[in-house]
Amino acid sequence: MKVTKCNSTKYIYTPTCRHTPHQLHSKTNTLMEALHLTILFLVSLTVVHSLSPNCESTSHGSTLRVYHVSSPCSPFRPKTSLSWEESVLQMQADDKTRLVYLTSLVAGRSFVPIGSGRQIIQSPTYIVKAKIGTPAQSLLMALDTSTDMALVPCAGCLGCSSSTFDSTKSVSFSSLACGADQCKQVQSSSCPGTTCSLNMTYGGSTIAANLAQDNVTLATDSIIGYSFSCVKKVDGGSFPPQGVLGLGRGPLSFVSQSKSLYTSTFSYCLPSFKSSSFSGTLRLGLNGQPKNIKFTPLLVNPRRTSLYYVNLIGIRVGAKVVNIPPGVLAFNPNTGAGTIIDSGTVFTRLVDAAYTAVRDEFRRRMGKAVVSSLGGFDTCYTVPIGRQVPTMTFMFPGLNMSLPQDNFLIHSSSGSTTCLAMSASPALNVIANMQQQNHRVLFDIPNSRLGISREICS
Repeated sequence: MKVTKCNSTKYIYTPTCRHTPHQLHSKTNTLMEALHLTILFLVSLTVVHSLSPNCESTSHGSTLRVYHVSSPCSPFRPKTSLSWEESVLQMQADDKTRLVYLTSLVAGRSFVPIGSGRQIIQSPTYIVKAKIGTPAQSLLMALDTSTDMALVPCAGCLGCSSSTFDSTKSVSFSSLACGADQCKQVQSSSCPGTTCSLNMTYGGSTIAANLAQDNVTLATDSIIGYSFSCVKKVDGGSFPPQGVLGLGRGPLSFVSQSKSLYTSTFSYCLPSFKSSSFSGTLRLGLNGQPKNIKFTPLLVNPRRTSLYYVNLIGIRVGAKVVNIPPGVLAFNPNTGAGTIIDSGTVFTRLVDAAYTAVRDEFRRRMGKAVVSSLGGFDTCYTVPIGRQVPTMTFMFPGLNMSLPQDNFLIHSSSGSTTCLAMSASPALNVIANMQQQNHRVLFDIPNSRLGISREICS
């Protein structure tokens, strides 16, 4: 595989004839009013421009813009506005489906080689623009750190939407044969003909695809002969218009296929849900990565080497380290238990014993405020709670991730309801994207380490 890097105007009042003092004063007032209105107009334009996202802003070098799916720049934003409560319940439902998928992966029970599950792919959280083929066709692809191979809906796909990649219009496209090395690396490949075929099942849906290659461009960098899954048929539910950009550690992930260009290093800063533009960045390679950043080791689950495991050793609520039995958070490569960092889950999940301990300490710090629930959130308040909210810190070897309130509390638009934005999990801890917002998260795979530093990118 070959990789290539690719006269200011001034207002001058000059009297041309003689004026009385009254006339001069009147003309001066008129000029000052005109200038005042002009300044107000220019200021208003500046404010409007600053509040309106620049959806056509170009990426620079190896840095791409990252958009939230509900961004004004996203064609996937909800067509009908949901109430705050409906939005929260929908995100919880999506998270529940994704958690089932991730749990099946770490336990080694799933044979799904790519994708994050139909429901999750339909509702990605963060997307980037990629260009595929020659001439290039633009697609918005969902970031997924727990997926390897890219999943691209192709033209003619049965059950897909109208937003597809037309391989017949690309002179650099080619299908991969059964004997290709890439075909041997895909767990569910088959060869009914000469082309390497993939068949995936998830949640009652089946997806049929062919393994293919084409040129892929992110920002200004091109990857020649990039292998991906060209989706041909979906049964059991509609397929999303956007593709999936797999950022896992597997041999067919973007990280592995672009190794010679980006040295298996990338970082992102995810914008807040509350941002007016929902725009962050995905930074590929060593250039531009933060220098002053603390790291913690990445761990490897031999059952699922793609997932980014870290060693969560404790959680602090306020000044107190919560009393969580060490075995509850421990990494176990035999069972897949432990903690992963994931871009596709919205709300952090902690195994039951850990979540209960954190929740109870949080409630204790909140005093006598009456607790209510909302869907999967069991610690909500309908009274103002700002002053007594404690701090929260995730503790890892080598770094502490201190969370601002916006990273662990979710507020209704009216401010009348506030919930602790995390919940229990049966077997796996997941550090989700809400908790990662406005942090630079750096994946340094050659050195097997993960860096985290605070960065405002909303």
